[in-house]
Amino acid sequence: MYLLAFIGACVLVAMVPGVSTAIILRQTLRAGRGSGLAATLGNETGILLWGLAAAFGLSALLVASQVAYDVMRVTGAALLIVMGAQALWQARKGAPAAPEGQVMPGWRAPYLAGVGTCLANPKAAVFAMSFLPQFVPAGQNVPLTLVTLAVVWVLVDLIWYGLLIWAVDRAKAWLGRPAVKRRLEQISGVVLVGLGVRMVVESR
Repeated sequence: MYLLAFIGACVLVAMVPGVSTAIILRQTLRAGRGSGLAATLGNETGILLWGLAAAFGLSALLVASQVAYDVMRVTGAALLIVMGAQALWQARKGAPAAPEGQVMPGWRAPYLAGVGTCLANPKAAVFAMSFLPQFVPAGQNVPLTLVTLAVVWVLVDLIWYGLLIWAVDRAKAWLGRPAVKRRLEQISGVVLVGLGVRMVVESR
């Protein structure tokens, strides 16, 4: 029963738009389904690492250290603002679309964008440490159960973002039009910069 409740909670968490959604959608719109999937895998690598950190108590060290928390917060914010500025520059420059089926500039860049923004987001660490333990039944092996829950969390995320990428890819005939793509790039740039600024100014 606790596992079903956890899966339902993971679905609701995945559906809430945030940094991960913005990064994945931007990569999909820029360079196609492969790039979006690479960003998703990067994001889920970060989620899994934070889940493992929560399982073994490492996230608590981050929460306890205000300096470490602030360093991660500023680093994550800077990364988002840079990516947002790049999106706005690309929209202004009107860069040509990547050829059909090609991932630009390869899977590594979107993967690193996904994992980097996730690992540089201290909120993800705090969320993992507060979210996962709520679903550990009494009497269970806590580290083992937390690792299992982290894997389930990643699988739910993969399914949700996979469906999102598929939907965007299905609409590429309209979304791929130069004017529409340029406007979406502008929107994603503003969203990323806004998320970065919010991460800078907000406290724990």
